Amino acid sequence: MTKDDKIRSAFENKTWQEIKVKDSWQIFKIMSEFVDGFEKLAKIGPCVSIFGSARTPQDHKYYQMAVDVASLLTARGYGIISGGGPGIMEAANKGAYESGGKSVGLNIELPFEQFHNRYIDRDKLLEFNYFFVRKVMFMKYSQGYIVMPGGFGTMDELFEAITLIQTGKIARFPIVLVGSEYWCGLFDWIKNTMLGERYISEEDLKLYRIVDTAEEAADHIFRFYDKYLLKPNF
Repeated sequence: MTKDDKIRSAFENKTWQEIKVKDSWQIFKIMSEFVDGFEKLAKIGPCVSIFGSARTPQDHKYYQMAVDVASLLTARGYGIISGGGPGIMEAANKGAYESGGKSVGLNIELPFEQFHNRYIDRDKLLEFNYFFVRKVMFMKYSQGYIVMPGGFGTMDELFEAITLIQTGKIARFPIVLVGSEYWCGLFDWIKNTMLGERYISEEDLKLYRIVDTAEEAADHIFRFYDKYLLKPNF
């Protein structure tokens, strides 16, 4: 079906019965994704989510940094959750897999660029049709967020995490952004414009940390939990 066909289909007149049946079945599909995700992820233990672009090539410095930070985290007992696809997601799973850690992939069905990578533990690969269900899994089962450079999907996941922490909907977890050359322009604007216009508070600027190395990223996660004397329970 082409884009034009999809637009025409969206505006076709449908009977109430057609709408009701379609929506009812959609509810069951959504429920099944939640149930499957909850059952599998609840057994894994403390994890850190690593976000980033699917388009990052294997020879890019950020790919290797994602491998390194995943390796450092798994060495201390954390599992790694990624979006399950190529690029940074593959790098995160590779670092966990090659270090003998738990490697989780939350894959999403897309018409392009998304296919699950080979470094995910076979019993920890979940397939999703709905972005919002997948994001719930990221947020519910992560004890920290490492955010590598990426596009709109990465921004969506980043600001979802910041918003949920800011509004108290989830507990305060560490959010670490890797690569100041990539992130500083955006967060300078947030500080100068968003804060300047009083759309956020000064305290909101403390919800994240920008670093430049894998070691700094992992250390921030470790220090956060050392402060509360909490350790992974693997």
